[in-house]
Amino acid sequence: MIKGEVWLVEFPFADGHEQIGTRPVIIIADTKVNICIVVPLTSNLQALRFPYTIEINPSRKNGLREISVALIFQVRAIDKKRLIKKLGKIEMNVLKEIDLMLKNLLDI
Repeated sequence: MIKGEVWLVEFPFADGHEQIGTRPVIIIADTKVNICIVVPLTSNLQALRFPYTIEINPSRKNGLREISVALIFQVRAIDKKRLIKKLGKIEMNVLKEIDLMLKNLLDI
């Protein structure tokens, strides 16, 4: 896994407002211990009303098939076993925007 890659992932369970089901994610970090840090995506554009979200347009490079919203406020660690298929790689300008929002969200 490389930072910025877009993968299809299975989230088999959720609680409250967490994302569930098969969905794309953006790899934010590979921890080298069978865990990676990801930002889940949704096709529900209503999610843009929340802070720490970014709209991402589909492209050949990123492998997305529809406009998606990166849910940066739902950043999470997952086991690499949940990774199903690599879709592509996110554009560098989007990745930089995600990094900035993560720094603000986590106050680092």
